[in-house]
Amino acid sequence: MTDKVWTGMNCAKCKVSDKICRKPDGHGPEFCPSQTRRQIIDQALAEYDRPRVQEFARQASIQEGECFANRHLKPYVMQPVKTRLLELIEFAREMGYRRLGLAFCAGVAQEAGVLTEVLENNGFEVVGVACKVGGVPKERIGLKDDEKIHLGQHESMCNPIAQAMLLNEAQTDFNIAFRLCVGHDSLFFNYAESLTTVLAVKDRVTGHNPMAALYTVHSYHQKLKKGGGGSQPFDNMRFFDRFAPSE
Repeated sequence: MTDKVWTGMNCAKCKVSDKICRKPDGHGPEFCPSQTRRQIIDQALAEYDRPRVQEFARQASIQEGECFANRHLKPYVMQPVKTRLLELIEFAREMGYRRLGLAFCAGVAQEAGVLTEVLENNGFEVVGVACKVGGVPKERIGLKDDEKIHLGQHESMCNPIAQAMLLNEAQTDFNIAFRLCVGHDSLFFNYAESLTTVLAVKDRVTGHNPMAALYTVHSYHQKLKKGGGGSQPFDNMRFFDRFAPSE
C-alpha cells in the first residue's frame, strides 16, 4: 500500500447542487473527475465500445429504468416497483444467461436453497457452492485457536477462491454473491472469471442490512462517525458472564 497522501477526487464530498455529472450545463468542485479526469473518462468510454461490454451496460441501464413505474407521467414522481431478486431474474433473462453460479455463505444454506428453487423455476440452471467447501481448517491460513469463533474446535475456513474456481470450471454465464463475508467477497470477485452481481451482503448485527448503520450514524452508531470504529473491542466474555447462572 502507498504512503502517499491522496489529494485528488472524492465525489462523496461534492456539495454542488447542479452537478455536472447529472446535467450538461452543471458544475463541479475543483476535484471533480468529470472535469479534471477526462482522459480516464474517455478510456472508460472506449471500453463500452466493445460489443459484449456495450450490451451488458445497455441491458443494465434498461433494467434500471424498468424498475420504476409510470415514467410517462408529468411531473414524474419516482415509483420503484421491482425487488432486487426480480431485477436479477429479468436481467439474466435479457442477457440470455442460462447457467448461474451461486457463491453463498454456509450460514444461509436454507435461503440459498430457496433462491435456487426460485431461479430454477424461472428457467435457469444453478451451480451453487458454499463458502466452507473443502472443509479446510482455519489453521491452514495461519489462524490461532483464539482467533476462531468456536475456540478449541475444528473450524473450516471460508474458501472463496475455491468457490470461484469451481464456478469457473462449471463455466457459469453469470455469478451471484450471496452474503459472503467482508474480504472473502473480494477474493471471490478477484478469482471469478464470469461477471458477478451481489444479491445480499453480510451484516450480522442488522439482519444483513448494512445501510442501517449509516442511517443511524447520528444516533445509535454515532461512535463510528467519531472515529471509534473497532477502537475498543467488545469483551463478550465479560458481558455475558453477568448473565451466567450462579453455582
